[in-house]
Parts: sequence; C-alpha cells; structure tokens
Amino acid sequence: MAIYDIAGLKVDLKNAGGRTGKQALPYLAENQDEKNIDITINVTPERIENAVAEHPELNQGDWEYMLTGTDFYTKLIKYQGILLHSSCVVVDGLAYAFSADSGVGKSTHTQLWLKHFGERAHILNDDKPAIRIIDGRVYACGTPWSGKYDYSTPEIVPLVGICFIERSEENRIKKADTSRAIYNIFSQTVRKLGAESMESLLDVLDEIFKKVPIWELGCNISDEAVLTSYNAMKPE
Repeated sequence: MAIYDIAGLKVDLKNAGGRTGKQALPYLAENQDEKNIDITINVTPERIENAVAEHPELNQGDWEYMLTGTDFYTKLIKYQGILLHSSCVVVDGLAYAFSADSGVGKSTHTQLWLKHFGERAHILNDDKPAIRIIDGRVYACGTPWSGKYDYSTPEIVPLVGICFIERSEENRIKKADTSRAIYNIFSQTVRKLGAESMESLLDVLDEIFKKVPIWELGCNISDEAVLTSYNAMKPE
C-alpha cells in the first residue's frame, strides 16, 4: 500500500508498479496514515489480464496505467471533480486548459505558451488534469495520468479558462456557445457512469460553467496564436 496526494485527496494506489508507480512517485504523501484515505484504487491482476486479452496491442503496464486512471477519475466525481482531456498550462500561478480530440494540437499549443512565457509558465498536466471545485472555486490539478510524455506537476492551481481548439490558418478566439461547450466538455470526460454518478457529473459541469469562461480557439502554430488566446483568456 502507498498513499498519494492527488488533486487534494488522499489516494491509496494498491500494488501500483511499472509506469503507474513511476509517474505517481512525485505525488507520494508524507503522511501514510491509512485513516486519511479518500479514494482507494485496486486494479486486480485478473482485470489487467482480461484487458490485455481483449486488446493485446497494449501491455500489462499500459493497461494498469489506464485502468487506475479510469478508476480515479470515476471516483473523483464524488469529490466534485472531473477528468478533462486537455493540456493544462500554468502562467503566473493561473491555469489554462486546452482541450481537443487527439491529434488536433492541444499539446503543440501549450508548448508554444512555454516558449513564449519562459520561466513564467509550466505544464500542470499534458493530457488528463483533474478539475475540482474546492470551497466554491474551480481548480486544475496535476495527476499521475498525464499522457505518453509524463508532463505533470503535483499542484492545485486556480483555473481561469477552458478552451477548445481547432486548426485554422488564421488565429481567432470567441466565447463558446453554451450548447456546443456542454457537448465539448462532455465528450472529453468520463461518461460510462451509473445514474447517481452521472447526476453528480452534470452538477459539477453546471458549476464549472458558472465559474469558468469557456472559449473556442482556431489557431495555427505561431507565437501570434499564443497572444490571441492568452490576451482573451487572462483575467482582467
């Protein structure tokens, strides 16, 4: 047993090894008291073997990593938190999450932010940050489930904008249409849930929409794309 501090919660990752254990190491809690556990994740060898049998293109380590992440984000809903498939960058202590389908270029865009802002910026999580409502405020949280390059930081940072990216020759940004934004966020989070958890998920999404601006960005790969998104999204 090992207890980790993830998204402001004590998480017991039982028997986590390989890639999961390596990426979780920066999140290891100083206090290993079992009484403080919020979430317990125990992915059994049998479950991993069944997954490998169904999809042998991934090895056991890959499946352990994926299944532990799925379990964490499913249980996170109980704590007013969700997964948002996105690349989340921090600038001057504030978080900006850029979401899109795989291959569109969300990580490419946040890498441009790192280049532009230098030491003022870092990646919080490059693939699956947790978004939580804590004491009435929305935060982006680093987690060990951070994509193939393992860009993650064990921090909890105020989230000031969520932006959905599409490719464009010209750079443009606008506030997202509500119905489209709901569809976009819903398509980039955990959805295979029971009725009770689904109701909780919708409640969390409703609160996020009330507190965090949602944007749509068309961009190319340029420094101008960074300025277009940052100047619109940064708090006044």
